[in-house]
Amino acid sequence: MKVIESIAELRSALAIFRAQGKRISFVPTMGNLHEGHLQLVRLAREQSDIVVASIFVNPLQFGLNEDWEQYPRTFEPDCEKLASVDCDFLLYPREAEVYPTGMANQTRVSVPTMTDILCGASRPGHFEGVTTIVAKLFNMVQPDVAIFGIKDYQQLAVIRKMTTDLCLPIEIVAAPIARDHDGLALSSRNGYLDEFERPIAAEVYQSLCLAKSLLDEGRRDFGAIEQAAEAHLVNHGMRIDYFSIRRNHDLEPAGLDDTNLVVLVAVYLGNTRLIDNIEISL
Repeated sequence: MKVIESIAELRSALAIFRAQGKRISFVPTMGNLHEGHLQLVRLAREQSDIVVASIFVNPLQFGLNEDWEQYPRTFEPDCEKLASVDCDFLLYPREAEVYPTGMANQTRVSVPTMTDILCGASRPGHFEGVTTIVAKLFNMVQPDVAIFGIKDYQQLAVIRKMTTDLCLPIEIVAAPIARDHDGLALSSRNGYLDEFERPIAAEVYQSLCLAKSLLDEGRRDFGAIEQAAEAHLVNHGMRIDYFSIRRNHDLEPAGLDDTNLVVLVAVYLGNTRLIDNIEISL
């Protein structure tokens, strides 16, 4: 695997393969890689001839009092993990390469729908930071296909809309959620959990399973189902950000006639924010 810090160098390297008609895939990350990230790279390998990953902890998507400075930087282990799953190139740009005129003067990419609800409601400006950096990375790499995990369901939906709206010639492929043995969705932020919090965190997935079982039984009182799941989480010491049953295609609140749903949750366990979701077809 070759590590590249320069956009110009990456484009030059990829131009050779592009001229040969090779299919190029891209996996953007913020580093601190775990098995979930590696599954994305494996899927990218199945989808293409050349696999590019990136590591960039994007300050533009972190709000006030969020954990940008504390976010784990684990470059050397990350490189070893990417090499172990046959990644070809790692784009590892410095902030000055990504934002050469500074973030204050950076042109922003804003998606007008799905960004002020759920995670967007509690993290103002977050998705504008996400769409701006993803658009920039797409232009740096110019891939044929990009791989994103379903765990960040709202992010995936927003990126799909941005890609469609901007007529970007990139196929967006969704990868299933990677889970630990007890169901906890793998996340870089799981490392913030202490030894007492870690077993409790599995109840986030259990709350989704509770909602799914009630829906599978034919229940359609969505508000009551949400309240039952929230009570389950609160009883395990968590603070609710949201627990919501939505239509999966546009993330609007589910109606009685909707059959393709997604249940999304965000909670705080101690100081750690955890998100998860589960799709349901009725």
